Amino acid sequence: MAKNKLVAPVVKWVGGKRQLLDEITPLLPKRIPSYCEPFLGGGAVLFWIQPAKAVVNDLNQDLMTVYRVIKDDVDALVQSLKKHENTPEYFYAVRDRDRNREAYRAMPDVEKASRLLYLNKTCFNGLFRVNSAGEFNSPFGNYKNPNIVNEPVLRAVSQYFNANSVALYSEDFADTLDRVEKGGFVYLDPPYDPVSDTANFTGYNKDGFGRSEQMRLRQCCDELNRRGVRFLLSNSATDFIKDLYRDYDIRIVKAKRAINADASKRGAIEEVLIRNYGNE
Repeated sequence: MAKNKLVAPVVKWVGGKRQLLDEITPLLPKRIPSYCEPFLGGGAVLFWIQPAKAVVNDLNQDLMTVYRVIKDDVDALVQSLKKHENTPEYFYAVRDRDRNREAYRAMPDVEKASRLLYLNKTCFNGLFRVNSAGEFNSPFGNYKNPNIVNEPVLRAVSQYFNANSVALYSEDFADTLDRVEKGGFVYLDPPYDPVSDTANFTGYNKDGFGRSEQMRLRQCCDELNRRGVRFLLSNSATDFIKDLYRDYDIRIVKAKRAINADASKRGAIEEVLIRNYGNE
């Protein structure tokens, strides 16, 4: 079945894989009867492959609400997005809606999804970031004409979700990996091991992802390997990660990172692609 080129990420996400697709694609299995991605984020690899059967997950519940709304009620989402204004006063009013937790929980899912997409398109540098209380805290971006309503892409993603078997979850990554069938393929894109003490970014979720989680993920990879499940994993090329996965195939690649508040730190950095299978 031909791929739809309009099926593409709907959010700009830290660590997004669009710029690594040329490196990832040659390493993918020739056949992917079922696909799993437990750290979905912007979903660049999912939307590039467009598998007919997939299980995808992200611990960020607001992000997964966006995907569920795109799947179930894209018409209402498009209409809601058209109502937003690109002004600092309006931006901060929308951003601060999660400060009142009870009121935020009571918001319809369409409004929650519309809010996240709006903030993602209009906040500074498209940086999704929450504070320790789980509140969105990126400032206004001052963009002249942000593409708040990307209707063709939203509708294409909705069509992809509904024409295929794509299950959406928001749970611990280990629980999602337990769902993978033998013979399936898993793409793992966890929050990266920081290359320095100041490089750590834990703003996807309020709880972060430290080295104990990296080691727990390695244990899950060993279990996938025992079960006959192929996996490909992305991470930073730190000595810790290279040593942690020394028993697997490790490729070092250059990735261009565009999301950084300091423009001088945007550029090519070394990352690793790790897998438990050879070319097929």
